[in-house]
Amino acid sequence: MMGSKIFQCVTRDGELSVALLDTTALVNEAIARHRLSSVAAAALGKTMTAAAYLCSWLKEESSVLHVQLFGNGPGGKISVSGSGALGLSGHVGRPDLVLPPLQDGENIPAFVGQDGFLRVVRMENGLPFDGSCALVKGDVSSDFAAYFKESEQRTVSFALVLRMGQTGTCLFSGGLFVQALPFAGENALSFAEEKVTSLSSRLFELAQEGETALKAHFGAERVFSREICFSCRCSREKAANAVLAMGRKEAFALLKEQGGVCVHCPDCNTDYFFEEQDLVKIFE
Repeated sequence: MMGSKIFQCVTRDGELSVALLDTTALVNEAIARHRLSSVAAAALGKTMTAAAYLCSWLKEESSVLHVQLFGNGPGGKISVSGSGALGLSGHVGRPDLVLPPLQDGENIPAFVGQDGFLRVVRMENGLPFDGSCALVKGDVSSDFAAYFKESEQRTVSFALVLRMGQTGTCLFSGGLFVQALPFAGENALSFAEEKVTSLSSRLFELAQEGETALKAHFGAERVFSREICFSCRCSREKAANAVLAMGRKEAFALLKEQGGVCVHCPDCNTDYFFEEQDLVKIFE
């Protein structure tokens, strides 16, 4: 399977910035790690695609971004973390929840709920940007549209597409984002909306074409591409620091009760287990 990727360009007139994403491999990695149901995969997958686009805004590879989508639906909180290097991970509150699908796809609004908020925190050069908005429909797309307009105050026309297969794997996940740059005219704004509307049903084909598609449909002279991957910022060293923060007394109490201390990372579903010799070294 081809890896996930983002293609980016600026239109020839310099009024629009365009990003085309294929996040299929990213979503399938999340499905495998968390054993996601189809509706959980669709909700997390669309959120990860939007988060990957936001990560492409980050100026440094070491910069980080966190997205939280929290509604009153039974699926629980959706959380995604990423970096300027386009490494992302994430999880949902109820990964195994099954809901009847709609005629045109998974019922994401029923999973998420419509009463809640979308929050994005970016950290660049040690400085935080914290933005949020109320959920609109709980379908992820409408919620990010409100976020771009209300919190970022940017004009972004976009489409998120995710198709699940009968066996629980993601057949395709991707997005097309067209952002108006400063001084973009009304004609450019209309062009962006029309292009996203007309191309949204063809995102799979466009993602296969990549650079060729952006040059053909947006008149781009240069197209840049970058890899997107499933990557978590957790590590055994960080888990050991969490054990240290727990304190010697509590850690050794868990050792006695459970035979060791387990630190779980929800974003990548990894467990770090520390036995007696590990604890002795941590607290020496």
